[in-house]
Amino acid sequence: VQLQASGGGLVQAGGSLRLSCVAIGSSFSANVMGWHRQTPGKQRELVARITSGGATNYADSVKGRFTISRDNAKNTVYLQMNNLKPEDTAVYYCNAVRPVPWSSNWGQGTLVTVSS
Repeated sequence: VQLQASGGGLVQAGGSLRLSCVAIGSSFSANVMGWHRQTPGKQRELVARITSGGATNYADSVKGRFTISRDNAKNTVYLQMNNLKPEDTAVYYCNAVRPVPWSSNWGQGTLVTVSS
């Protein structure tokens, strides 16, 4: 599956952005979809994840501010980011994990910059 992420940009602290990731390929509805982020010199970290059944989990640092959702009819996963903080600045990557047979695919990343 190919993943195309979009929606990044520059926003002031306290603002909002919505990231989108369109999956091109089959079996989107069966995939576990996730958003990860990475800053220079640091490991990529999980931000949020949503299962095929709609169960979600979030990094502690974004709980209550970010919401992940999916639209299987549009093969799209979203990340609504509210009350953004400068420490949210990172390149955000979309990830799709197919459980059987197992595979993991990454999108190209979209840059989110939060100014103070």
